[in-house]
Amino acid sequence: MSNMLSPKDRIVFANPSERIKYNVRSSQAILQYGVGAMVDFPDQTLMTAAPEYWADKVVRIYDERLQHVLKVDYFGMPGGSDEPQFREGISYVRFPQWYFCPKCRRFQPIKQWYKEYKKKSAAKKLDSDPYMKTPRCLECRQDLVAARIVIVCAHGHIDDFPWIEWAHRRNAGGAKKVCDNPQLTFSTGTTATAGLEGISIKCTNCNAKATLYEAFDPTIFDRLDERDGTDTFVCSGNQPWKHHSVICGAHPRAMQRGASSVYFPKTVSSLVIPPYSDHLSSSIERSSGYSDCQIKIAGYKEEESSDDDINERIKRQLDKWASTIAAQILEPPAIIKPILERKLLLHSEEADPNYQTDSVKYRAEEFDALTGLVAKPSLDTDDFVREDMDIKKYEIPGLKSVSLIHKIREIRALTGFTRINPPGLSDTGKDTLGFVSVKEPETSWYPAYEVRGEGIFLEFNKKELDDWAAYRPVIQKRAREIEGNYFATLMGEVIPRKVSPQFVFLHTLAHVLIRQLSFECGYTVASLRERIYCASEEDGKEMAGIFIYTASGDSEGTLGGLVRQGKPDALPKVFKRAVLGSVICSNDPVCISTEQGQGRDALNLAACHACSLLPETSCEEFNVFLDRGMLIGTFDNNDIGFYSEWVANT
Repeated sequence: MSNMLSPKDRIVFANPSERIKYNVRSSQAILQYGVGAMVDFPDQTLMTAAPEYWADKVVRIYDERLQHVLKVDYFGMPGGSDEPQFREGISYVRFPQWYFCPKCRRFQPIKQWYKEYKKKSAAKKLDSDPYMKTPRCLECRQDLVAARIVIVCAHGHIDDFPWIEWAHRRNAGGAKKVCDNPQLTFSTGTTATAGLEGISIKCTNCNAKATLYEAFDPTIFDRLDERDGTDTFVCSGNQPWKHHSVICGAHPRAMQRGASSVYFPKTVSSLVIPPYSDHLSSSIERSSGYSDCQIKIAGYKEEESSDDDINERIKRQLDKWASTIAAQILEPPAIIKPILERKLLLHSEEADPNYQTDSVKYRAEEFDALTGLVAKPSLDTDDFVREDMDIKKYEIPGLKSVSLIHKIREIRALTGFTRINPPGLSDTGKDTLGFVSVKEPETSWYPAYEVRGEGIFLEFNKKELDDWAAYRPVIQKRAREIEGNYFATLMGEVIPRKVSPQFVFLHTLAHVLIRQLSFECGYTVASLRERIYCASEEDGKEMAGIFIYTASGDSEGTLGGLVRQGKPDALPKVFKRAVLGSVICSNDPVCISTEQGQGRDALNLAACHACSLLPETSCEEFNVFLDRGMLIGTFDNNDIGFYSEWVANT
C-alpha cells in the first residue's frame, strides 16, 4: 500500500527491539480488538492496523471450504512471543490523536506533544526512545490521557472529535471564527453529577469556551453546519487503521471511545471436517513446498487476467509440485496430486454465488460429517474424531442420534466491521451499508485464529418436528410473530429470511442446554458455542440438529469434560434438567406471556436474560429467534411446546 505508517505512528506488538510490549490474545485480536478497533493499553490507546501493515510472518492456517467462500489463499493467525519466527506480531496506530495532561490540563494532538518531547528531552533519552512510546507531559512529568470522545460515521470512518472547531463554533458568548493559533485546555466539573455540561473546552489564545452539552446529539453537527452554511463538521472519511482518508459527505456523530457501537466486528466461522481434516492434508499444508506453490500462484495472478488461464498454468505444474512435496512429507506423489488439485485450483465466482457459511449447502457438509455420513476412513483424523452412540440408551423424545465429537477444529476469521449499526449476515458484508473490509482486494488472506475442542451433536427426528409444528395454529402464529418483527428491521428489509417453529425450537433448546451443561461439565457458559442445523428438503437438505462445542482451547484441544456429558448415563439427566429448568423464569409471568416480542428488535418471545440468553460469543444468532413456548408451552397454551407432554408426565 502507498500510505505506510511512519515509525512513530506504528507500534509493533512484542517487537524484541523495543522496550515496550503489549500482550493481546489471538482471539481478542480477531474479535473485540480486531482491525479498526481501539485497544486501551495501560499507558495509551491504540488502534489495530490493517493486516497489510502487520509483520510479514503470521502463522498460516487453512480451511479449504472457508477459503473457497472468502476467495483467499489462507488465513493468518497472530503469532506469540514464544514463537521466535513470529515475534513481530500485529501493528497498531496511535488513535485517538488528542491527549490532555491531567495536571496542567493542556489538550492537543500527539504530534504537538511529540514536538515538545523532541525539543525538551535529553539526547540520551531520545536515543533510547526516539518516538515517545509512552505519551507524557514533560513540564508536569505526568502521563497523558487520551481523549475519551471520538466521532464515527455510518460508513465506517472514525476521527478525533473536532475539538478546536467545537470550542469556537459553540462558544458560550456566540460563535467565533477559529483563531490563528488555537491552544486548548480540557476541564471537568467539580462534581460527579455535572455531566456533559461540566466538561469544557477553552482556547487560551482567544478565550473561546464551550461545554460538551449536546455533543452526543446525533444531529448536532448537521444542525451546526446548516445554521452557519458551512461543511465544517462533515465526515473527514478518516481510516486510521489504513493511514489514509476517503471522500465522505455524511455527518458523523460523537460517541464515547469505549461504546459498543463504535466497533462491530464481522467474523465468520467454519468447522474443519473430513476429508479436509485428514492428516495428509495437514502435512501438505505444513510443508515448505506448499508455501512455494502459493508464492508461484500469486505470481500467476499478477500475470494472468482470468481464473481459467491461471488454472491451466497450475495444472501444468501439478506433477512437479506433487513430487517435491512427496519428498518432503514421505508420501506417494500419486495421492498428493489430487489433493493439490483440490486445494490450488481457483474456483470461479460464478460457480455457486450462494455458497456461504450460513448456506444450506455449507451447513449440509458439516451435518453429514457430524452424523457420520462421510466415508469411514476420514472420520478419525488429527482434527476430527467422532464416536457414534447407541440412541436406544438415551430415551429422550424426538432425539434421533447422538454423536460425541472428541476432536474438532474451528476457524474464525475477521472479514470486516461496521460502526453504529451491526453487520448483516453476508460473510463479506455485501448486504450491509457501511461495511468495511479489513483487507485490500489484492491481499490474499484474512486475519483468523483456530480453536481445537470437543462437542456433542444431537440429531432430531425431522418428521416429528414437522408434525409438531403443524399440530396447532398457535405454534405457527408465534413463529410468524418473530418473523414479522424481523422483516420490520433494517436487516430484514435487505435479507429475507424464514423463521420456522422448528428452528426456534432447536435454537432455544440449544441455549437452555448450554446453560445447564455449564453447571455439569466445568466449562463457563462463554466457553461453549452452538451451531444450529435446520432445513427442509425444499431448501436442498433435510436437517434438524444441534452441535454444542467448546469455544476455547489450546493446540491440543480440551480435556473431555463436555464429551463426558454426552454419555448415556449423563445426557438424559442434563437434558431433562435443562427442559424442566426452562418451565419457570424469574421474570415470569412477564417473560412467558410476551406476545409482541422482547429483546433486540423484539425478535424473541418467551426468552430473556434470566432464562434463555447466552453471552454473545456463544450464540450464532446474537441472542434472537428464541421462545421457551416452543419447548414447554405458555400459561395460556401449556400444551403447544414440543416437550409439554414430557414435562407434564415428569
